[in-house]
This record gives sequence, C-alpha cells and structure tokens, in this order.
Amino acid sequence: MAVIAPYGTWTSPITAERIASAQVGLGQIALDGADAYWVEARPTEAGRCVLVRCGADGVAADVTPAPFSARTRVHEYGGGAFAVRRGTIAFTHFADQQIYLQVGGGAPVAITAAPALRFADLAFDPQRPRLFSVCEDHSGAGEPRNSLVAVALDGSGVETLVEGHDFFSNPRPSPDGAQLAWLTWEHPDMPWDATRLWRAPILPDGRVGEAVLVAGGGRESICQPEWSPDGRLHFVTDRDGWWALAVEGGGVLAGGAPRELGAPQWIFGQAGYACESAGGIVCSWVEDGIGFLGQVRDGALAAYDLPFTDFSFVRAAGGRAVFRAAGPAQPAAVIELDCASGAWRALRRSSEDEIDAATLSHGEPISFDSSGGARAHAFFYRPRNRDVVGPPAEKPPLLVMTHGGPTSAASNALNLRIQFWTSRGFAVLDVNYRGSTGFGRAYRESLYGQWGVADVDDCVRGAAALVARGEVDGRRLAITGGSAGGYTTLCAVTFHDSFAAGASYYGISDLEALARDTHKFESHYEEELVGPYPARRDLYRARSPLHHVERLSCPMIFFQGLDDRVVPPNQTEAMVAALRARGIAVEYLAFAGEGHGFRKAEAIRAALEAELAFYQRVLL
Repeated sequence: MAVIAPYGTWTSPITAERIASAQVGLGQIALDGADAYWVEARPTEAGRCVLVRCGADGVAADVTPAPFSARTRVHEYGGGAFAVRRGTIAFTHFADQQIYLQVGGGAPVAITAAPALRFADLAFDPQRPRLFSVCEDHSGAGEPRNSLVAVALDGSGVETLVEGHDFFSNPRPSPDGAQLAWLTWEHPDMPWDATRLWRAPILPDGRVGEAVLVAGGGRESICQPEWSPDGRLHFVTDRDGWWALAVEGGGVLAGGAPRELGAPQWIFGQAGYACESAGGIVCSWVEDGIGFLGQVRDGALAAYDLPFTDFSFVRAAGGRAVFRAAGPAQPAAVIELDCASGAWRALRRSSEDEIDAATLSHGEPISFDSSGGARAHAFFYRPRNRDVVGPPAEKPPLLVMTHGGPTSAASNALNLRIQFWTSRGFAVLDVNYRGSTGFGRAYRESLYGQWGVADVDDCVRGAAALVARGEVDGRRLAITGGSAGGYTTLCAVTFHDSFAAGASYYGISDLEALARDTHKFESHYEEELVGPYPARRDLYRARSPLHHVERLSCPMIFFQGLDDRVVPPNQTEAMVAALRARGIAVEYLAFAGEGHGFRKAEAIRAALEAELAFYQRVLL
C-alpha cells in the first residue's frame, strides 16, 4: 500500500546520480554497409563523445579510443562531427578541432594541422581521396569566415571550394560524385528563416563549377538536402508555411499542414528523412507536438506502429532504417527498423535502467488561451510514484519548464529529468510556447519582436490554467529553464508575480550585453526576436531582467558553465550580484570546464541535487 507524504518530499528511485551516471547521450548516426555508427556522449567520461560501431550481429563496440572525442565547435553547437566510408572513419577531435582519419581499426591520424580552422558536416567524396567539409576560419580579426572546403585524406592540404556567404552547411556529393549540393544563408537570418539550396558540377580537376540555385531565397527555409540512390536531389522546404519534403523538379512529395517534417538547424548532421532506395523514403514528422515515423507513399505519409514519439538522425539503406527514438515509456535509443515489415530492435539504449511503469508520469498534451488571442501548447505531467501519494487535501507544487532555442520543442518522450520531479511529488508543465517548432512557421515566427513577452505570457497563462483547473497549488509555482529558456525564466520572475521561485541555467539576463558579446551564428538573432540594435536599445533594456531587478522578489538559483561561449558567465554573474545587493535569496553554482549545457556527470548530479534542495527549502 502506498504511503501518504507531502508533495515534493517523496522518496524516488530516480536519483540525480542515476540520471548523471546511468545515461549516455545518443547523437549523429551513419550507415556503412551492414554497419551502423553513432556518437555517444558519456557523462562518466567527462562528456567525451565516443564513436560506436554496431555490426549485423547487433554487437556494439567503441571505435574512437580515449582520449579522442568526436565533437566539433563550428557554430559553437557543433554536430556532423564524423563520416564513414567502407570502414574508413573521419572525425573532428574536440580538443584541437582537427580532422583525424582512422583506417581499419588503427589509431587515429591527423590529416589537418591548422589550429585556426574548425571543421564540421564531413562527407566523403565518392570519386576522390578527400572529404567535403564546412570550415570555420578563426585566423583573422572580427567574425570567423565560413566556407566549403575539400580536405585531402593524405593530409596534403585543405582547398577552398566555395566561399562568399556568411554561413554554409550540408555539403552533399551525388552518389556518382559528379555534383555537389549545399546550403547557404546570410546575416541577419537564422537557417530556419531563409536559406538557399545550391548544386554545382564537380569539375575533372576537383574544383566546383558554376552553382545553380535549386530552391530558397526570400523567406523560405530549406534544410537537409539529400541525394537518392538514383541521383535525385531531395530537400525539406517551408515555402507553404510548414516544412515539407520536396524533390528538385518534382515539387512537394509529402507533408504540409498540420505536419512538420523539418527542424531548426541548430547543429550540423540533422536528418529527419532518408532515401532508403530509389523510390523508398523513410521520414519523421511532428503533428500537434507528437512525433511519428513512416514511409512516403504516393504523396502521403504512412506511419509505422512504433512505441516512440520523438525521432531524429534518420538514416536508411538496403531495406532498413536506423534512427534515434524515444517514447513516453521508452528511453532514447538507437533503433534499427525493417522498412518492409516494421519490425524493430534497439541497438543501444541511452539507459539500461528499468523504471517501474507505476512510477512513470506520462505527458498529457494540453492547449490553452494566452495573450493576444493566441493558443499555446504544453505537456502536463502529474506527480506519480508507485510507493507514495500526496495528502487528499493538498495540491502539488508545479514546476514550469521552458525549453531553449527558443525554437526548440518540448516532447512527451521519456525524460528522466522530468520524472526526477514528478516521482518526488511535483507536477510539471513542459511548455511549447510561441516560437517553438512543430506547429508551423507562423507559430514559430509569432515570437518575433515579442521575445521576453509572448513566451513568458504562455508560461504564466499555462500555469494559471492548471491552477484554475484545480490541478496544482497556485501558491507553490516555480519555473526553470536553460539558455533561451533561462531568459524566459528570468523574465517570468522579474515581470510577473506568478512564481514563488525560479532556476536559471546559463540564462540571459542582459540582452544588450549579449548583442555585443556573442558568437557569429547568433550574432543577429536578436534582431528578429527583439528588434534592431542599437536602434531599439530601449526594447533591449526594457526586456532585460538585469535592468529591472527591483521587480524581482522571489528566491532564485543560478547554474553556469564557466567555459560557456554562447551565453558568457558574466550574464549570470551580473544578475546574481544585483540580486544579492538587494538582499534577495540567491544561490549560484558555477562549473569549471563546462560550456553551454552540462556534459560531465558531477555537474549534472550537483545541479539536480541543488535545484531539488532549493525548491524543498523555499516551496515546501
């Protein structure tokens, strides 16, 4: 029989140690004949990104030896750190950002020696002993220069192939090696605002010929160009307001409202679909915040019957697909699927821990009215624990979660960080505020000019809706988020009085300082989200919590990586100092060796334990 205990105090089997040490991150996937490869980010190895190979027998083994870490810092967020062809592996090593080649299980050997250069989105040339790569050159003053390059496999040099644009991504050679496709975009756009897809012949001497614009221009976001085995160029476009799958010369193949087939290109190497054969396409999509995977058939999407609701890194060939997936009761895993039968098996799970189903809380999709007549979305999780229930007359505290981006999205797939809270007696509201992906371009752009206002209103209104429904205790509302979600959190506790506590993970406190001190990729992002700077300096100051600390009165806890280049530590430290000067209860945990997002087990564990202890002190 379950015991009765106050909400927020329950003993849970889902500990911070379990989350920090018993899970690995699963990233970029590639296929090479019968072998599947993926990247594992391991907190117990100080966040090292290990390349893993799994053969047809289902046995997985590490490929990259310690201390090598397959991770790139291009655009700071990285991605696309490795490529493989016929057993030969090329990867970018995090420590020096150089490309290493590993042949036949031998030791990695550097094939570049240019400390000022960073490399990402690697792809082998089918016809020549070289790699195509995005290159970010930090050798000069001011912003780094971006280009597409060819890297000789024998280490003899790096040759610039295409330049003249602010950003490049997705260099993709055709199967016969005769053509190259790629994406570009320019300041002030982000890749989910406006990109262009190009292709050009690869000349006999290896240079790239005259480029032809395939798609894009204006306010159209193109992502993930891929060649089918028969040489047709596919891509994803939101020209009609929703990311849909298209083919050059053939128009849209599948997708459109209310389905979203693309995702914002924060990292390289993303893949939401794959051409399994000349006529077979395996594709993932999102509808009403829920993910699906299926086949494209005669312009329609036919979903597989799978226990997953979140999909990424889709690769396919030879009648099988391999992808990362997670579901409401399924931890993230690398999944192999038979395209014909739909049968699947897990090649690697992010965690082998078994959690009693009676302790898992499942996210209920909800929508609610927000400011300006908008309709916002979220997943609501009730407290749940097999062994404990709350007092009949008590309502649980609510933790509102604000994702980053702000173009990311909340999912109802199993997230042990959410279960950490619900199994202790907290309710959780994971908000897909305006600006989130998965609900079409108009919803994504409804945050433009309204950052720090619309997203905050959605979080405040979502919490209020649950209070009105009698689901949670309106006196014990807290809010937490990281990066852009940390900014939303700080705005919520500064400009509203709904929350009794807040937790900011590397959040933005001063928009004006960020506009002056951030990396190239996001250096103009705020122009869309807030307004032009310095012309609208008034808005930047009006929406910066640091300039309005007199309005913040609830206890706060802050977490910051001291090596963060995206949101520098001075953002958090200035806010902490200002609140302490006013006598507000503030806690601050800084982590040396951590950047934008914590990767080491000790930091993950310490942050979770400190956040829990903080809420138990100030809310319960």
